[in-house]
Amino acid sequence: MTRRWFGKWVAAGALLWAGSGLAQAASLPRTVAAVKPSIVGIGTQLQTRSPAVVFSGTGFVVGDGLSVITNAHVVPDKLDAARMEQLGVVLPDGAGVRFRPAQLVALDREHDLAHLRLEGAPLPALRLGDTAAAEGQDLAFTGFPLGMVLGLHPATHRALLAAITPVMQPSLSARRLDARAVARLQRTPFSIYQLDGTAYPGNSGSPLYDPATGEVLGVINMVFVKGLKESAISAPSGITYAIPVRHVRELLQR
Repeated sequence: MTRRWFGKWVAAGALLWAGSGLAQAASLPRTVAAVKPSIVGIGTQLQTRSPAVVFSGTGFVVGDGLSVITNAHVVPDKLDAARMEQLGVVLPDGAGVRFRPAQLVALDREHDLAHLRLEGAPLPALRLGDTAAAEGQDLAFTGFPLGMVLGLHPATHRALLAAITPVMQPSLSARRLDARAVARLQRTPFSIYQLDGTAYPGNSGSPLYDPATGEVLGVINMVFVKGLKESAISAPSGITYAIPVRHVRELLQR
């Protein structure tokens, strides 16, 4: 009796889990359609340059439709003010792209996040999740993995939250420590999401979200690269990292 009851319980549990997975898979196309209008490219425009618009990463719109979140490393350190170079967002516009100026209003280098403010009419905004993601949770992210190489077309990837880990692991050998590594070791540690999913350099700043609701749970931060940076495209490791959304909330409150 116990074995049979246990077998029925396991079977019922498996069916419930499978049903939940199927429901989530069915909702992803609707979620992607709702998320894509909020995805923007981050770049600069310089009219005397060819090309005039240069892409540097992905961002996404939040709040009142004029706030854009991306990675701090996506934002250029300096602009050519003498030649009137502008920071802004890059949007698909038919067969081409459209540039909208933006101002950098807050920068969080510790968590590699930046907050830009758009000029003009608001864009559709994504909701920020109220809870943290959990290990084993199915997630998705949308961005521009190859930038404008193939045109500005948002691409969506699935990802499993494989682990929640410290952002910086101590080096195994003192000979591998450089000034940058030492500076990072001295910072207050925080947790980062390790994803079983492949992202590419242009995905930096992409929103990581719940496939069923579209609520943002993190920001794609970096790809674990094997070998040189150039190999990220030819031989991606399949390990990606994301900053938890609570740090986005903190940045927006500054």
